Amino acid sequence: MQVKSPQQNAPVALITGGARRIGAAIARHLHAQGMSVVCHYRHAKEEAQALKDELNQLRADSAEIISGELQEIEKLPKLVTQAEERWGRLDVLVNSASMYHPTPVGTVTPEQWDALFASNAKAPFFLAQACAPFLAKSECGSIINMTDANVDRPREDYPIYCATKAALENMTKALAKALAPLIRVNAVAPGEIYCDEPSSVAVLSGGIRETLLKREGQVDDIAKAVSFLIFDSPHTTGQTFVVDGGETLVG
Repeated sequence: MQVKSPQQNAPVALITGGARRIGAAIARHLHAQGMSVVCHYRHAKEEAQALKDELNQLRADSAEIISGELQEIEKLPKLVTQAEERWGRLDVLVNSASMYHPTPVGTVTPEQWDALFASNAKAPFFLAQACAPFLAKSECGSIINMTDANVDRPREDYPIYCATKAALENMTKALAKALAPLIRVNAVAPGEIYCDEPSSVAVLSGGIRETLLKREGQVDDIAKAVSFLIFDSPHTTGQTFVVDGGETLVG
């Protein structure tokens, strides 16, 4: 990490999983709104560095990257401190990083259970706890969790993933109560989102027709929802903003 720059007075967002897909879109969108961004990554070092270079070319000294394994809970306070020390402030936490894979009943191992809950529920909680003292000093202190539009309609092959997102949605409400009035806590729940990757296209091939809007969601749709909750909805906390094209109203 570089020494903080005294010229920077912009609010700062820490975005986990910020190097690719939805996380990168959120980073770009918040940066375009005038924020400085700290993008966390685990393995996507090249993508993270390219995003940092892209954003710093648009506005000098406005983007940083940090690496870390979010399942190593004991290391999360240090990761948060690194993010805060970059510009001497931290205003927003976006828990975008998430683990997603099928776990059909009959095949699930305790290791899969532990890994999914550690990534999708445990890490967001302990990141929120570590960030809270810094966020409380901000005029726009905010936490955004990334849940799932289908949390109330769990998919049969993803029982553990769906359980983690249900836990995170409930945790959003609990944190909103615990951290009020200085910090707002909300969630964004994406439906099927096109991420320009082969696996994403395959998933969407059966999902787009099941939305009311008859088109795929884009990563920018999620980024705009995150931005709205941070900048344009100051009286909202403990809520989940579903962005699914009406998918949950079908069937």
